[in-house]
Parts: sequence; structure tokens; C-alpha cells
Amino acid sequence: QVQLVESGGGLVQPGGSLRLSCAATGSIFNFNAMGWYRQAPGKQRELVATITRYGATNYADSVKGRFTISRDNAKNTVFLQMNRLKPEDTAVYYCNPMPPLGYWGQGTQVTVSS
Repeated sequence: QVQLVESGGGLVQPGGSLRLSCAATGSIFNFNAMGWYRQAPGKQRELVATITRYGATNYADSVKGRFTISRDNAKNTVFLQMNRLKPEDTAVYYCNPMPPLGYWGQGTQVTVSS
């Protein structure tokens, strides 16, 4: 069973940047695509960005042009570079294959506030 450990969250001012990392215990190359998801308080979890096994990417409209997803297959790690952060980006961020497994990691909290 692959375990997913997210890190890199924190408190940042609007307009700032953060880089999230997701380390997997198994090979992420086994999955056709990996994704970053987020869940804000009182809202459903949503898919933010995906990257296929060979590097093709896709983004939710709300983050397009500001977020960049990448992966290092050799290190079984997925990244999310987040720039020009907005208060509405505040959420717990998770990584998971797309479609997701039946379980989630602990996530990493991102708070955008002045």
C-alpha cells in the first residue's frame, strides 16, 4: 500500500509563494496520473492540478497561471509550486493519484492571510 506524505505548507501573505512536496513510499510511476487536491473549511475536496506519468499537466481554472505541478519519478515525489497566493487558496492540500486511492495522507495546511 502506497503511503503519501505531504509537506511544505504554512502561513503566507497574499501574493506570496509556497512549494508543496508529496513523498510516496512506492513508485508513483505505477499510476497514470498524480494530483494535488485541496479542502477548505466547510467545502468539499477539489482537484487542483494533475500530472500524467509522462509529464502532461492540467489545472483547475482557479489556479491556472499561478500553480505549477511537477514530479520526480526517480524520487517518487510530486511537487506543487504555488505563486501569487490568494486568501481563497487557504485549505489543507493533499496529493493522491488521479483517480484517488481509497485513503488520504494527513495533508499540509496552507493559510494565506495578512
